[in-house]
Amino acid sequence: SRGLGDVYKRQSLSLDKIGGGSAKSIRETFVSLLLLPSPFTIFAPRIAIHGYSKLREHPFFILLAHIMTDYKLIVLDLDGTLTNSKKEITPATRNALLQVQELGIKVVLASGRPTYGIMPLADELQMQRYDGYILSYNGGQIIDCSTGKRVFETVLPDEIVPQLYAASQEFGTTLLSYDGRYILTEEPENIYVRKEAFLNKMEIKGVTNFLEALPLPVTKCLMVGDGEHLAKVTGIMQQRFGDRISVYRSEPFFLELVAQHIDKARSLERLLSLLDLTPTQMIACGDGYNDLSMIRFAGLGVAMANAQQEVKENADYITSSNDDEGVTKVIERFILCLLYTSDAADDG
Repeated sequence: SRGLGDVYKRQSLSLDKIGGGSAKSIRETFVSLLLLPSPFTIFAPRIAIHGYSKLREHPFFILLAHIMTDYKLIVLDLDGTLTNSKKEITPATRNALLQVQELGIKVVLASGRPTYGIMPLADELQMQRYDGYILSYNGGQIIDCSTGKRVFETVLPDEIVPQLYAASQEFGTTLLSYDGRYILTEEPENIYVRKEAFLNKMEIKGVTNFLEALPLPVTKCLMVGDGEHLAKVTGIMQQRFGDRISVYRSEPFFLELVAQHIDKARSLERLLSLLDLTPTQMIACGDGYNDLSMIRFAGLGVAMANAQQEVKENADYITSSNDDEGVTKVIERFILCLLYTSDAADDG
């Protein structure tokens, strides 16, 4: 990565030996560094003058953190996880994610949102610069941020879309889908349609005939409605369509309708293969039903304190809420622990 490469260059280390190596080879290379004078001998005067908080910014310690962590990928759900209740990334979370990317750890934003609705957050986190990835439509697309190209995509069968529309009419729910920066629906004033538009910063285009207006193929349709009613509808939809598409709720009021065998874990498995990584090298953080598969799949599956109970029960670790820097605390605890210490350490 660019950030880690700069560290290596400043330390006169060979990128051929370290930059492209496995975790094992990186550790073996680091052993040779131990033959050099003790870093604590070298840095002791700086500790005395500047304190530990300044020292931890030194490239040596940044390199040390990269070597000592097995995690090379951090996957984040968006709503209820990465963003707070205001749908914003806090400065602390942004800084923590920029720092892990400087270490060469890739960030993946995994959401049920359409790609268009994820791009502003990816830009905020400089994921194009750091070669991050977007996993949109609950895994229906994977986008390489460095090139903007799709590395994976699957779509709903054309012939099933009219059936989904008919079912939505039957159950008294609302169906929507996407066309570039627009949400297409016959009910533009529906409260849940407007919520989807707000989450994705997309415009709603009201149409008189959904099936005629929708360009095929589509990656996802979304059925929206009251949570209690949608809970009953979900079982019927799974029974009726489950042998042809994937049907599951991402929120109590959102029923995802995507291609068969598509969920976050399956798409992440494809991405890991592309990156030559394993699930044990991945942290996945989420709060909703559609995060269950990746939380179970990851080497470290993390549930937010505000997560659904079933998500918490399947997690390896529960962090604080999305309004209490939950993602930042995961990063500090499991990745940046070598770079951070309490303020008391400087005063003691």
